[in-house]
Parts: sequence; structure tokens; C-alpha cells
Amino acid sequence: MSRSARILGIDPGLNRTGWGVIESAAGRVVCVDAGVIRVPAGELPDRIASIFAGLRQVIASAQPTRASVEKVFVNVNPQATLLLGQARGAAICAVVTAGLAVREHTALQVKQAVVGYGKADKQQVQLMVQRLLGLAAVPQADAADALACALCDLHAERMLALAGPLLSATSRGRRSRSAWRSARLAG
Repeated sequence: MSRSARILGIDPGLNRTGWGVIESAAGRVVCVDAGVIRVPAGELPDRIASIFAGLRQVIASAQPTRASVEKVFVNVNPQATLLLGQARGAAICAVVTAGLAVREHTALQVKQAVVGYGKADKQQVQLMVQRLLGLAAVPQADAADALACALCDLHAERMLALAGPLLSATSRGRRSRSAWRSARLAG
């Protein structure tokens, strides 16, 4: 894959929404920018509006070509899961209304792609993001999670690009066998 890509990774949260932008070009991956939207306390609609507006500013400034958002997992507290889902909704709306494609990845997929272990802790993710992107300092946890989400998306795209010809050959093979079976049954 020789095209360049600029990917916005988002780690949604109602208190802090992490974001990170990476760029991949000519086989190199660099961190363009990363940070955290600190959501002020207040009524839920105002907090959601803050996430939406903050991400729209990031998108306008960083000009990503697509986005990746971490999926919500169901945890012990259903109320917390619902609130987190609303933060994700604000993030996805900000991305989609900016005209960007968005992909979703589970926390397990993100950690597996970046650390190699799906149950890695936050510090392991931070250190691997620092190492993979050649950052001078360890990024803040929410920003590191967002950068990891962007890296996961990049890895997933590369794997699909590599597997594409293989998958096409496999599906052609299935059609050939299917056509062979049909001809055999008809004849």
C-alpha cells in the first residue's frame, strides 16, 4: 500500500475524550497530533455538545482522511455503558458530519494490534504507542488509547490489502468448484 493515509483515532469518554492523528506515507507512520478533550461537568446534552464541537475542531485542524473509534463494551454498570455510548455517538456524528468514513474496533482488537496482547493494561499501551510512533515522551493515557485505535485501523487496512488477492482467489476457487458441481449434477 503506497497511498498516504491520515487517520483520526478516538477514545470516547464523557469526562475525557482522547484523540490522536497518525499519518502513514511511504511505509512510515508518524504522529501528527494528539490530545484530550476535557469535557466540563454539567448537563448531559452540554457535555455531548462539547465532545462534538471539540472533535469538529480537531478534524478541521488535522484534516484526517478517515477515523477510527473504539467500540463500547458492556460492563458491570449498564448506566455507565449507556453514557459511554452517548459519548461515542457524539464522536461518530462529528466524524460523519465532516464527511469522513469511520471504522470501529474493540478494545481487545486495539490492544492486540498495538501491544500483541488483548488484555494489556493502559501503561503497556502507552509505552508501545510511544515506541511505535517514536514519541519523545509517553502520551497521556486517553490520547495514547486514541493513537492506538488509529494504529489498529492502519494495521487492519494493511492486512485487508494483503489478504485481498488471497480472498479473491479463494472466492474464485469456490465459484469454480460450485460451477464444477453444477455441471456434474446437470450432466
